[in-house]
Amino acid sequence: MRQYEEMASALRDAYSGDIIPPLRPELDPTDVDGAYAVQAINTDFWTANGRTISGRKIGLTSKAVQQQLGVDQPDFGVLFDDMRVLTGEIVEANRLIQPKAEAEIAIVLGKDILDPDCTPEAFAAAADHAVAAIEVVDSRIQDWQITFADTVADNGSSALYVLGEQKQCLEDLDLYTCGMVVEVDGKVASIGAGAACLGHPLNAGAWLVRTLSAHGIGLNAGEVILTGALGPMVTLQPGQTITARIGGIGACQFSLSEG
Repeated sequence: MRQYEEMASALRDAYSGDIIPPLRPELDPTDVDGAYAVQAINTDFWTANGRTISGRKIGLTSKAVQQQLGVDQPDFGVLFDDMRVLTGEIVEANRLIQPKAEAEIAIVLGKDILDPDCTPEAFAAAADHAVAAIEVVDSRIQDWQITFADTVADNGSSALYVLGEQKQCLEDLDLYTCGMVVEVDGKVASIGAGAACLGHPLNAGAWLVRTLSAHGIGLNAGEVILTGALGPMVTLQPGQTITARIGGIGACQFSLSEG
């Protein structure tokens, strides 16, 4: 539909920093199909122009956030290779608009998986390892005034992701009770646990596989799956250093430049 193409183009243009108003009334806040249609238009545009898909991110895994946005399901966005930030790297602040950070458990797949009935156990069996991650979320929507449809259309409000260097075999981990802390300049800014992510990070991974598989889309070996936030997001400012530590899994860190 032409209106989807226009919304997708507006969102792409907003990456330059020229943020846009919420997409309603052109896109109803609960229009799941329409929101993913807009996201897909931009995914196709970016891949056609040379970007490479490196995985998926899962969002809205907190029941409290779902209730806030009036939905009963998570959402997903696409990760691209050029969104990856090395742990310890300094990110130019002007790459971002109104960024926030959250700590997550990333699962890197060891096998392809396409399974409309995927269980957490089946998702775990397809995994190669887990690693600590920071997702930097951002919004092209003014003042983060987002609905479910806004964030989905805006590629899950994605921006960048950081992976730790410690790769952990899932069999050795307790992803349910593992504790998490986010530090900003060495001070605690957010705490949480694995259970905050849809009850268990593997639940989130299985949901993603089922959701994509229903549309004939599989996940591939080597892809990174950001399973969802383990605690509250932290608003970022230039010059800060952000560190995520997840019990039994590891840590990762990045900094924002001063300006």
